[in-house]
Amino acid sequence: MGLNVGDKISNFSAKDSDGNDFESESIIGKKPVVLYFYPKDNTPGCTAQACSFRDQYEDFKDLGAEVIGISSDSIASHEKFVQRYKLPFVLLSDSDKKIRNLFGVKPNLFGLLPGRVTYVVDKNGIIQLVFDSLVATNHIPRALEMIKKLVKL
Repeated sequence: MGLNVGDKISNFSAKDSDGNDFESESIIGKKPVVLYFYPKDNTPGCTAQACSFRDQYEDFKDLGAEVIGISSDSIASHEKFVQRYKLPFVLLSDSDKKIRNLFGVKPNLFGLLPGRVTYVVDKNGIIQLVFDSLVATNHIPRALEMIKKLVKL
């Protein structure tokens, strides 16, 4: 089924790249959030996407928004990925795919790759954008454009 524009996000929890518990209600429903699901740490497309979010992270922060990356990689993998590329935002480990399933993120390439989908959520926890594209670096300008619109409202 999955979540669509206009849907409110249910609470979820996961471990972050430091092994700490992350509870979605600590951020979602309090400020705009960009949640991006990506296939795998340290692959060319995912690295390009993470580094693009890193390079524009201050733009998101200046608008009061937070960025959170989610994949099924382990906490240890995320920790190395964060350190290697100096990622300033939270990465969540969704090893049991519960969050991916909650959002309804579908696999790509005939089911061979986990999906790459970005959700922009407003400060009330309502999805305002669902962007599904294999082109990793297209997600950042689309997310930033939507956050700018939300801030003007």
